[in-house]
Amino acid sequence: MARYRHSNEEIKARLIFIVGIGLTVAFVGTIFTLLYGLLFVVQPVGEIAPNDQSAWEILKPMTLFITGGLSGMLASNGLKDPRDKE
Repeated sequence: MARYRHSNEEIKARLIFIVGIGLTVAFVGTIFTLLYGLLFVVQPVGEIAPNDQSAWEILKPMTLFITGGLSGMLASNGLKDPRDKE
């Protein structure tokens, strides 16, 4: 039984898809974690707890990095098919 070998373009497309799904899941998980912390965790009146402040300081750059990674991946891919050249 002969096995089908994927072309380089198919391998690249699958890799981009898997990385994109992974970054998207991490991004959505981070956003839901932040929203949960804002909506359902009781905070001290008038100030933010020190543990929460340190968590926000870590999550802000992480979220920006993931957003930039997703944007860069989509921009570099171009979402176009090389066979569509006219």
